[in-house]
Amino acid sequence: MFTVSKLKNGATLIKAPIKGTKAVTVMVAFPVGSRYENDKIAGVSHFVEHMLFKGTQKRPTHLEISRELEAQGAEFNAFTGKDSTVYYIKIDGKKINLALDLLSDMVFNSKIEKEEVQKEKGVIFEEKKMYEDNPRMHVDSLFEEVMYGKNDLGRDIVGTNKSLKDLTREDLWNYYRGSYVPENAFIGVAGNFGKDLHERMEKYFGGNVKNEVKKWFKKNNFQKVNPLKKISLSKRISIQNRKIDQTNVLLGFPGLNYYDKRRYALEILAHILGGGMSSRLFTEIREKRGLAYGIRADFDFLRDTGAVYIRTGLDTKRLEEALKTILAEIEKIKNKPVGQDELQEAKTHLIGSLALSLENSKTVALRGAGDVMLGKKIETYEIISKNIKSVTAAQIQKLAQDLFKKDRLRLAAIGPIKKEEIIKILK
Repeated sequence: MFTVSKLKNGATLIKAPIKGTKAVTVMVAFPVGSRYENDKIAGVSHFVEHMLFKGTQKRPTHLEISRELEAQGAEFNAFTGKDSTVYYIKIDGKKINLALDLLSDMVFNSKIEKEEVQKEKGVIFEEKKMYEDNPRMHVDSLFEEVMYGKNDLGRDIVGTNKSLKDLTREDLWNYYRGSYVPENAFIGVAGNFGKDLHERMEKYFGGNVKNEVKKWFKKNNFQKVNPLKKISLSKRISIQNRKIDQTNVLLGFPGLNYYDKRRYALEILAHILGGGMSSRLFTEIREKRGLAYGIRADFDFLRDTGAVYIRTGLDTKRLEEALKTILAEIEKIKNKPVGQDELQEAKTHLIGSLALSLENSKTVALRGAGDVMLGKKIETYEIISKNIKSVTAAQIQKLAQDLFKKDRLRLAAIGPIKKEEIIKILK
């Protein structure tokens, strides 16, 4: 399904045709994110992402970018993470040349004008406030800091108030020109793209970008963290006391990195615990006890570490009952192997969801570009299905025992509560 090749300028092309679709997604991923920053320029990756939609030499304003795409009914956006920044356009396959022209223009020829930088600061400050004002969103930031520490990885992707205020056009320009170079570009094209794609890619993405500044990105040039080191329970809990009706909670443990072969077992483990309406936590927390509207178990993979966590929102008066029920379910999956029927249902669900996701050209483009960018073998449907099917109940139990250790537990919560109350429940 996937083929990987290089353009003459060093950019990597990952293409995947999808039969039966009229759409195509063109996606460009750069292996730089918030953990490649420092305190002084915290938030610069995300800021640059915003600025690339503000205009190029060929398309001087944001309107000339957005109108050109919206006129075609295209879907377009970008997102910044800890390890990468990604831009994409999903469009009618007949209009692929427009997507190639516009996206290459954005990522390699943006102007990042001084006056636009100042205006966009206001936009990003409002975005930051939006997340902070929403307990369900902001609890993620508290959890990341308590999981990874007060460092580049644990810091909010958007940056700090001080760093955002101090960032200059020169800071953004140097980061952009030092990172957004062809050899750092991983271009995923998936869907209905017709013939002669490589030639068209050379036309639109094959040019050379003038290296005006010292290259910023170097592989593995980031601060590594060790969430496994022992710290006191008090330092593993982050509470923001707010007078609101519901307490939002994220409870979790250090997890696995992108390259860990146990990741398939973790996907099944998380699904059995809290992956759907028939999961153990949903059944115990919502259906049997009526403690919460929703509860979910999930995980994050990063280059060198990761996390597995459970999130829910509930009545503060019943928080103790909910936390003890969650911890009891964690102990059950550690102490007793999952049954074969439950295991098989989880595998079938994950494989079925995977099949549906691969009908979406955006998902396919991201999977291909992401895997190659991380130096991994691309995981096709066949490979993933085989790996999921091979997971045993014993492997899941062993993984639960390895990950769910009491002295590694982290908890972040926002609501009308105090840290002392949480410590008392968890001791």
